[in-house]
Amino acid sequence: MTKTAFLFAGQGAQKLGMAYDLYQQFACVKETFEQASQLLGYDLRALIDEDEEKLNQTRYTQPAILTTSVAIYRLLQEKGICPDMVAGLSLGEYSALVASGSLSFEEALPLVAKRGELMETAAPAGTGKMVAVLNTPADVIEAVCVQAASKGLVSPANYNTPNQIVIGGEVAAVNEAVELLKAQGVKRLIPLNVSGPFHTALLQPASQQLAQILEKVEVGPFERPLIGNTEAKPMAREAVKHLLARQVMEPVRFYESIETMKAMGATRFIEIGPGQVLSGFIKKIDKQLASAHVEDVTSLQHLLDTMEA
Repeated sequence: MTKTAFLFAGQGAQKLGMAYDLYQQFACVKETFEQASQLLGYDLRALIDEDEEKLNQTRYTQPAILTTSVAIYRLLQEKGICPDMVAGLSLGEYSALVASGSLSFEEALPLVAKRGELMETAAPAGTGKMVAVLNTPADVIEAVCVQAASKGLVSPANYNTPNQIVIGGEVAAVNEAVELLKAQGVKRLIPLNVSGPFHTALLQPASQQLAQILEKVEVGPFERPLIGNTEAKPMAREAVKHLLARQVMEPVRFYESIETMKAMGATRFIEIGPGQVLSGFIKKIDKQLASAHVEDVTSLQHLLDTMEA
């Protein structure tokens, strides 16, 4: 029995015009964007299609990706493709919560808009830095971060695959960690084009404010398991608010989450939302796993064809 997991894209995957062809072709996609514009009080579709500068600002990026992902999720549901379990990368966890039935889109969208605003304010552009470290054991990276802490705050932020771990924090401390890693012979270090050092303790103010906002949010029962970023295990309903507040300032344990889903029987992973970042991670984590993505009409058709085959 093939079990299917849906994975929802995170911040950084956004692109101008994302899902426009799906918006034109499918009523449920169009309706989702119209619903989002009403909830947000601005024309989200126009922003995605015409305003690249705003689209890359965290407070707009997050609602844009959530809406795109939920619209595609609703379309797949219409096509009869439903997941046995869900997860998302960072921001994608909110799309996963909607797909799990535990959070309504009406609650999730304003929440994510507020989360984006808090994250942007807590770590304004230029205050921090994130660097992907490739082909280096996690314990080596963790030890170097401890060493570099004399220069400020630096820690692992994303455990994406066993061979790709992202570190983040204050610029001087991240630069120090990079030099220490180079001295140990690490060859591949890639600075990331992100708007802030997310999933580090620099986001603590955002985490605290988000916790207050989450108190007012209604979390429903899960219709299907959601494997959370922070602990890489299925979320319990009563822990959702606490975990979402922690998630902003704690590392994303993506490859451990995939191992958890494999242990739960998942053999096929479908990435939902712009880009193919997560499908790329899946291939690096375990080549035996089937992976696909849906972000436009072409990729949707490809998925439908392969599922019929």
